[in-house]
Amino acid sequence: MELIKTKIPQLDEALGGGILEDSIVLITYDTYSQGWTLAFEILRNRIEDGDFGVIINSVVPISMLNLELKRINFDLNEKGENGDLGIIDIFASFYGINYQQPYVYYENMDRETYLPKFMNLYRKMLKERIKDRRPIGIQVTADGFVFLLGEEIELRNLQKNLAEKEKALLYEKRKRPINITLLNRDRVSSRYISWLSLYSQYQIDFSSQEGEVEEKMIVRKAPSPNFKPATYTFKIENGKIIIV
Repeated sequence: MELIKTKIPQLDEALGGGILEDSIVLITYDTYSQGWTLAFEILRNRIEDGDFGVIINSVVPISMLNLELKRINFDLNEKGENGDLGIIDIFASFYGINYQQPYVYYENMDRETYLPKFMNLYRKMLKERIKDRRPIGIQVTADGFVFLLGEEIELRNLQKNLAEKEKALLYEKRKRPINITLLNRDRVSSRYISWLSLYSQYQIDFSSQEGEVEEKMIVRKAPSPNFKPATYTFKIENGKIIIV
């Protein structure tokens, strides 16, 4: 399987050279952390190399998410209009928000109909927009899905998604994705975190302190046999992510 560079030198080195295709990267953080922005820095770099961004939003309206991303100069609408990104908007699907942008995919859904309708939206995006490009997916956020669906339902959906990923790996000939899952640890149970950690091939954890600018970043898990957990300092300064 191909090793995909994040093009963030410290991170690629810590992960053993990059991220394996068709893998899951779990990024966890706490209430005051900005560590979740790392996912979008990875996505920015992968788009520059020709990949396609898939944002799966369950937690806030798109306008709010785009405002949050301004701090690292990442514009969802700009990249969507340029054909580099699509949004599967579960938040809009649950609450009846109708967007006009063609790169925003949604459909009226509830707990019972979520999974099949989500799969249909993804297949539609794959055909219309992703095509032969590599999808780089960001789940914004796993705790948002828990709020909408409940932990038990979401865990069962995760298992079903893993089964679908395995079938696609066996039978579909296309570039394999990278899936990044964002999780605020303060919003879910330790049991749920344990399951997500099991399902993820990579795990990066952020810890912050109220009033502090710098955060602790721990690269905790990677499938490389030579992997060693590593600790870094993370911060955002002048719209740029800094890892030392």
